[in-house]
Amino acid sequence: MAAVVVAVAAALGLPAAPAQAAGGAGDVSAAAAFRLDVRSARVEGRSVAYAQAGPARGVPLLLLNGTGSPMSQWDPAFLAALSSQRRVVVYDYPGLGGSTALPGRLTFDRLADDASGLLDAIGEPRADVLGWSMGGFVAQRLAVRHPDRVRALVLAGTNPGGPRAVLGPTWVQDEDSDPDAGLTDYVRTNYPAGHRAAGWAFVRRVNAAIDAGRYPPDTVPQRTYDAMVAAEDPWLRSSRNLRQLGALAVPTLVVTGAKDVVTPPANSRLIAATIPGARLVLAPDAGHSFLFQRPSATARLVDAFLP
Repeated sequence: MAAVVVAVAAALGLPAAPAQAAGGAGDVSAAAAFRLDVRSARVEGRSVAYAQAGPARGVPLLLLNGTGSPMSQWDPAFLAALSSQRRVVVYDYPGLGGSTALPGRLTFDRLADDASGLLDAIGEPRADVLGWSMGGFVAQRLAVRHPDRVRALVLAGTNPGGPRAVLGPTWVQDEDSDPDAGLTDYVRTNYPAGHRAAGWAFVRRVNAAIDAGRYPPDTVPQRTYDAMVAAEDPWLRSSRNLRQLGALAVPTLVVTGAKDVVTPPANSRLIAATIPGARLVLAPDAGHSFLFQRPSATARLVDAFLP
């Protein structure tokens, strides 16, 4: 079994007070200036929309977003904080935003192969990889299927698949998988009571970036969203991924909100106990969207972990 270290507020420097969780002045000013300059790459004959931010050199940090989330749903405050220290790459999954859809059935293996293809297309032999929520499924499969491509791995608010994965309450699952769920539902499920001002602050930051033209349009076709939700059924039935995680030899940080009801912390504990040498961090008083609840603090944590 892997050695696991659990860090709490003092070690993380993560604020617990609701007023602080809503985002400080630094988060707001950085977000107001951040922009994504979208480019296009060819991957297996398809067009993939992506953007880079931060220093021109160095091993990139590839970000993998959640279910039905194009690059325009990354928090500009989080991206600004991350890219102040290192090069960050974000992109649209197939069928989202500006990326051409994949033919046939969508699986997380295929999405992992697509991510590897993007690294080829932009001339990057290796990357640090951060996967959040469903993006964590893709990140795990990328590390398993293409281990030479991943220098370090950050798994945020995700699960390992299989029958040992722990799901949130039924009402949370229903709202989290419902494309018609509103912003109030998102904030209620992704941010703990007392910290929901942070969720609304995140929504305002993203909307402001899109409205100002600093982000591309937020395009999420129903067909693609449904395909991603459907891919989670076989993911949760098979223990293959969890078994394969035990063979990984990549530095791994597993981090989750201690009050995550969408993907309960038991999943992160299981992942960290399976990947050799993985480090586990529980963000106190934080929910599923802890990256956007405390963008600067989470970026500092990630940056301190990565080589």
